[in-house]
Amino acid sequence: MLILFFIQLLVVLIFLLIGWAIVKKEAYGLISSFRSRPKEEQEELIYNGYPQRTGKLLILTAIVLLLLLPLFFTAFSYALEVQIGVMVIMLLGGFIYLSKFEVPQKRKKSYIISTSVAVVTFGILFVVFFLGFQEAELTLNEDSFEISGVYGDQWNYEEIIQVELLEEMPEVVISSNGYGMQSISKGHFKVKDFGSSLLFIYKNHSPYIFIKTMEDTIFINSEDAEKTKDWYHQLVEQSGKAK
Repeated sequence: MLILFFIQLLVVLIFLLIGWAIVKKEAYGLISSFRSRPKEEQEELIYNGYPQRTGKLLILTAIVLLLLLPLFFTAFSYALEVQIGVMVIMLLGGFIYLSKFEVPQKRKKSYIISTSVAVVTFGILFVVFFLGFQEAELTLNEDSFEISGVYGDQWNYEEIIQVELLEEMPEVVISSNGYGMQSISKGHFKVKDFGSSLLFIYKNHSPYIFIKTMEDTIFINSEDAEKTKDWYHQLVEQSGKAK
């Protein structure tokens, strides 16, 4: 939690610093491609107020993100997702608006590029969040169990070495290839004392099922504690390998 908070705080400070430098110190070279423009275009952009508005956009975005930071210390489970969403909306929407202050001969092209980038970015984020927040279902077949969704797979019962129901989730150290949001962890992570593990967990929703197979270490749960317990008991019954 604190790590996410300080990362977001660092982003806020960077936006504030760059925005302040542009607005107060006229450091227009901090704006992408500004220095490479012809002198006439630079002067016209300054006359139109493009650089100043860019700096103010960064400062406004930083202030809004700063106001949202206390969410990290509340019971709200989606503080990081809200921060990311607000930042993307403000920046991409802001740059579409800033196209209005481009030089006339490049204004249409700027609208097209900024709008296209916004559409593609929102599309990618939608897919990522949609797949990331889909609940992983544990299904028990006659000879195997499978976990649905992204990073899901199928394992034979004979591969199981250990099954255990944990009241507390061991410390997740770092993500190697997965979704590591404030409310969920899904994919490949390093877990303290367990090493490389495959996670399908909702944070702060105990209990958690620990499954050790010949090749994988798996942690999985549901937001519904009773559903997690049902999965565990069914898996124990099917595998006969519970600790």
